[in-house]
Amino acid sequence: MPFYQVLCIAAHNREYRQIKGLVRLAATHVLNNGGVVRGLQYWGTEVLPQRMNSHGATHERGDYWTMHFDASPEKQKSLTKLLRRDPRVIRTTVLKMGDRIEDVAWRYPKTLVTPPDVPLTP
Repeated sequence: MPFYQVLCIAAHNREYRQIKGLVRLAATHVLNNGGVVRGLQYWGTEVLPQRMNSHGATHERGDYWTMHFDASPEKQKSLTKLLRRDPRVIRTTVLKMGDRIEDVAWRYPKTLVTPPDVPLTP
């Protein structure tokens, strides 16, 4: 299954129940259709770079969040359609990160220790 990242700008509301419900909707859609959610990140509330119109409303602030997931291409398209129809969503986009999680995962250990056989000077 391909590995995707969805970036979503949700309409800002002082109560975070709406964004929580939107994230839960997206995650359960992926899980119910045989996908795997790898991670969620909330980037916070930001002023939009320009006024954006969505579902008959004008927005100046938005809540940014991302979700990494594995799913089939058909299920990714259905998630995109679901998010675009939701009135809480201002903008959304899905990026294909790779064909597998192994394609984008860090392959080398993160270390500050230099192996003994590598010289320190070039």
